[in-house]
Amino acid sequence: MAASDTESAQQQIDEIEALSSIYGDDWCVVDEDEKIYCIKISDCLDQPKWTLCLQVILPPGYPTSEPPIYQLNAPWLRGQDYTELANSLEEIYLQNLGESILYLWVEKIREVLVEKAQSSDPEILLLSVGTDDLLEGSHKPDIKKTTEEVDEDDGDDFLLDYQSIQEDQIKMLNYVTPESQEDEELPPIHHGNPITDRRSTFQAHLAAVVTTRQVKRVLEKLYENKKIASATHNIYAYRIYCEDKQTFLQDCEDDGETAAGGRLLHLMQILNVHNVLVVVSRWYGGILLGPDRFKHINNCARNVLVEYDYVPSTEESSKQAGKSKKIRKDKKRTEH
Repeated sequence: MAASDTESAQQQIDEIEALSSIYGDDWCVVDEDEKIYCIKISDCLDQPKWTLCLQVILPPGYPTSEPPIYQLNAPWLRGQDYTELANSLEEIYLQNLGESILYLWVEKIREVLVEKAQSSDPEILLLSVGTDDLLEGSHKPDIKKTTEEVDEDDGDDFLLDYQSIQEDQIKMLNYVTPESQEDEELPPIHHGNPITDRRSTFQAHLAAVVTTRQVKRVLEKLYENKKIASATHNIYAYRIYCEDKQTFLQDCEDDGETAAGGRLLHLMQILNVHNVLVVVSRWYGGILLGPDRFKHINNCARNVLVEYDYVPSTEESSKQAGKSKKIRKDKKRTEH
């Protein structure tokens, strides 16, 4: 396997785990070996009027050098509607060459469904999911191949059994922390609801940060808590947007849980959150969880990001998409 394909394979794993965490039961694995997946997308959660099924095949070179092969399944989607939506997806791919784009595709489709729900009557939609249907009539974007990737709290009143304080992680941040940041205040730290599976417990902690000094101070504060300091792993990732350079300062830490920090950072990239630090503590209960441990890490992280309004819930994103469409329509009326 070429180095680029190896990189693509790992990026695919990270993206699939993130999407599974974000979309839950709406995400479906059609064929794991062939990298065929399906997601059901609706205009809203409660009483959807319009629903569409996006099915994708991830080729070996995706996302570094190949686009995903996709099919849009909905009986009402044909002719000009299909062409316009397909063009939108392919435009997103071209604007993000070499990057993971499935989350952007899903949210674009949801935006289209919300607009349709506001402008027409509902229909009953029959969705088919199958490998044969996917392979026949599937599409690949028509492009030239391109290669490019606590509440501040001193107590133990939240659920947090042993490991020493992660001093090395704090030391690593010292060399990137300017002296001018030394007097910055400690931002509030929030704690998410724990997830327990087979005696292992996972809990996320979140803080708004705009400098690496704040990242360091939050980590120091968290590790003052004996329960957090004794966690088997404290995995973290942060993303800080630097407006002057229009770039992201971001990093992650596995803390002994191989690749967990990178996957957490990948989730945050897909969700496009910034100026935030997320730490996920895991207390190992003696039973191996296999890949489920990464699912729990991502779910903890996403839940706390949703709870503190860094990411809208699926239902809220549908409402926001609908609101933005209404604003655009009202604006057009006033212009005429």
